[in-house]
Amino acid sequence: MSWARIMAPLAGVAADRGLLASARILAEGFDAELACVHAPADMADLMPWMGEGFMGGVQVTALESLKEAAVEGRHMAETMVAELGYARARAVSLDSPVWAGLAMEGRLSDVIVFDSASARGKGPLAECFQQMIADEQRPVVVARPGLKVGGTMLVAWDGGKEASRALRTALPLLQKASSVVVAGAPGASSRSFDLDRLVQFLAARGVTATARVLAGSGDAAGLLLGAAREVGADLLVAGAFGHPRLQEFIFGGTTRSLLNSDGPSLFLSH
Repeated sequence: MSWARIMAPLAGVAADRGLLASARILAEGFDAELACVHAPADMADLMPWMGEGFMGGVQVTALESLKEAAVEGRHMAETMVAELGYARARAVSLDSPVWAGLAMEGRLSDVIVFDSASARGKGPLAECFQQMIADEQRPVVVARPGLKVGGTMLVAWDGGKEASRALRTALPLLQKASSVVVAGAPGASSRSFDLDRLVQFLAARGVTATARVLAGSGDAAGLLLGAAREVGADLLVAGAFGHPRLQEFIFGGTTRSLLNSDGPSLFLSH
């Protein structure tokens, strides 16, 4: 089991360079194709605000500005991908409807890489993050400084389906890790679970892990982040909790705290 295609959505701005560097680290670890997908602002999103059959001067100017920005962004994205120097990277630029193109690219990728800003709801790719993790239910990596393939990984476990989906989807990463710790806080969960059974599950799949019971009945995210610091985790695997409402992904408290933290990189699956 491995990953063959890793996707990195791009806004076509200079800030994308940090995301591309992280995505390259992940792709190199698997010798995977790196799909660098430029997702410009979609002109179709403006149409409902313009009124049926009406195209005034302001509206025309807005459309022209979006077209110019899309062209500039595409060129910027292509330049940054070329500068990346990764032989298996390729630039993909989406046309309207952008959301449909993003969905298809995500469905044909094993994992999608975002930076912390997008995951925290900031910047031009914030809606893309919500679309991928909530609507498409694709696994995502929130890349932060220190991201590596082959480092120490902490797996958050409460026996729930979200945690199970994240764990199984992250197996390619876990199989390459130098150290894996599975952690759970029985006092902070309404579920009954046995960490030793998870250790056995992973052992059968070539992953040697140790169990760590987290004492406390308070904030699960705080307990997990504390454990991540103690073991020196480079990446934390967790299920994403929340539900779509009015096309906006409403994160649960634990997921929101993890996204807003300054902890390690995250592997999330909803």
